[in-house]
Amino acid sequence: MTAWASSSGCLCTYGQSCWPSASAFFQLQSQVSQPLIYPVPSASACYPASDPSGNCTAVVDNWYDGNWRSSMPGAMEAPNWETFTFQNGTIAACYLNTTITGVCEQGSVPVIGVDARSVEDIQAAIAFAVQRNLKLVVKNTGHDFLGRSAARGSFVIWTHNMKNITYNPTFTPQGAVESETYETVTLSAGVQWHEAYATVNDYGRIMVGGLSAGGSVGSSGGWVAGGGHSALSPSYGLGKILGVDNSLEMSVVLSTGEFLTANKYQNSDLFWALRGGGGFTYGIVTSVTYRTYPSIPVQLYTFQANTTNSSALSELVGGLLRFQSQFTDDGWGGYGAISDQQFYFYYFGPNMTNETVATTTQGWHNYTSSFAPFGVVTAENIYYSPSWYQLYETLFSTGVQNGGNLMFTSRLLSREAIATNYSQIAEILINCGASFDTIAGGKVSQFLADSAGLNPAWRDAVVETICGFTWDDGASSTEINALISQLKGWIQEMYDVTPNDAAYFNEASLFEIDWQKAFFGLHYSTLKEIKTKYDPNRLFGGCWI
Repeated sequence: MTAWASSSGCLCTYGQSCWPSASAFFQLQSQVSQPLIYPVPSASACYPASDPSGNCTAVVDNWYDGNWRSSMPGAMEAPNWETFTFQNGTIAACYLNTTITGVCEQGSVPVIGVDARSVEDIQAAIAFAVQRNLKLVVKNTGHDFLGRSAARGSFVIWTHNMKNITYNPTFTPQGAVESETYETVTLSAGVQWHEAYATVNDYGRIMVGGLSAGGSVGSSGGWVAGGGHSALSPSYGLGKILGVDNSLEMSVVLSTGEFLTANKYQNSDLFWALRGGGGFTYGIVTSVTYRTYPSIPVQLYTFQANTTNSSALSELVGGLLRFQSQFTDDGWGGYGAISDQQFYFYYFGPNMTNETVATTTQGWHNYTSSFAPFGVVTAENIYYSPSWYQLYETLFSTGVQNGGNLMFTSRLLSREAIATNYSQIAEILINCGASFDTIAGGKVSQFLADSAGLNPAWRDAVVETICGFTWDDGASSTEINALISQLKGWIQEMYDVTPNDAAYFNEASLFEIDWQKAFFGLHYSTLKEIKTKYDPNRLFGGCWI
C-alpha cells in the first residue's frame, strides 16, 4: 500500500516554513542520549546505481528479513509504506530495482528523529514535537499495515532499541495488595517476540504473543494496543496484544510529558483503552508487563485438501467455517489458507493429550473423508512437541515473510455469521484466495466484552479471515488503484453477508466500511473521550478528533 497525500495540513512537516531550524534540532540533540537519526528508505544503500552509497549486496540478501528491516529506522516491513503517492498519481519511491526510476526518493520515510533509549529521551522528543506542532510518528519494528509508522515529512520517535526485559516471579501491580502476585515478564517498547519468548523459556515459562517468521514483531507497542492475537489465544485469551486478557500493567508517556503507570488500580481508564483501543492514540507505551504460564507440551495438527471439483471445494470450505467454533472451543488455534483448488491449516493444541486430539479432530476427519468420492484428496498429520518453545523454534525462529508490497482487509467472523452464511462467505474466501487465523473463540469468548477497550466483536468472533493482494515495485498508481477497487469489492461483499461483524485493527484496510464500528464497535465513543483526556495536545494519530 502506498501512502496517500493528505490535504488536512493540520501539522507541520518538512519543507514548510514552520519546520524547525538546524539550531532547534541542535538544541534537541543536547537533550537526548543518542545522536539524532536521519532515516532513509530501505533500498537507499543501492543508490546511485553507478556507485552505491552503502552495502547493496546486504540489502538484496536481507530484503525479506523482518529483523533486518526492523533494525533500521526508515525501513517498513511492507515497503509500500515507504513510498508516497501524490494527488496527480506520481509515486515518490526508492525501489530495490534501481532501473525503475534511477533515483531514490524519501517518499513517506520520516526525515529526522530520536533514537529513544529511555523515558527521558521520549519526553524530550514529545516536548519538541508539541512545541512545534510537528507531524509525529512512532516506529518500533514497522509492522504496521495501516502505515502509521511512517508519514511524509514527519518527525519520528524510534523505540526499537529499548530492549530491557525483566522477569519477576512475584510481581504485584502498583496499587494492588501485596498478596496479589503473578509470574510475569516486563518488556520494554523495543523488545520483539523472539527475544521475549527466549527469555521466558529460560525460566521454564511461556507467554501468549504474536507468531511470525523470525519473531520480528514488536511485543509492547501497536500489537497489544491494536488487540493482537496469537495461536494460543483460544487457550489463554488474547495475549498482551489485547492486553485485555494477559497484560497486567503498562507504562506510558503522554503528550503532556507525564510518565504514568496504568493498570486496573490506577489510571484504569487509560489501561482499559491501551488494551485493544488503538495503537499510537493515547501516548507512547514504554513497557508492558505480561502474565507468563508454565511451559507445556503441544500437539500440532496439520490438514490439507486438494481438488479440482469447485463445488466440493466450496462445500468443504463452508464446512471448515462451521467447524471453527468447535475447534477453538476445544483449544485449537492456528493458521491456514485457501485457493481455488486447495486449502490447508495447521493448528496448535496446547497441553492436549493424544486422546483429546483424537476426540476433537474425529468429527472433522469423518466429514472430510466423505468427500473422497468427489475427487477430494486429503492429508492430515499429528505431531507432538514436548514444549511450546521447542515447536516455536522449529516453525518460526527462521524464515522470512516481509519486504513485499501488500494491501488487505480482515473480517472477524462471529459464530452467528458462520452458522447462517457459511456458503456465501466460503465463496468470497475462495475467490479472494484468503488466509485465515483461528485465534478467537475458546478462552477469548469467556472474557466480558467490556473488560478492555478491545472491540467487543472479538468476544463473539471465532476466526479472522484475510483477503488481499500484492504488487511489484514500479506499478503505476493507476494499476494500484485497480487493485484497490478489487479490494473494495471484497470488503463490500463480506460486509453484505456479515454486517454485524468487525475487522481486526492491526490487519485491516484503510477502506473498511464504517471504520469506527469495524475497528472499535460500541467502545468508540468512550475511547474517543479517553483520548481527549490523555492526549489534550492531539499529538498522536494525527488530526482525527
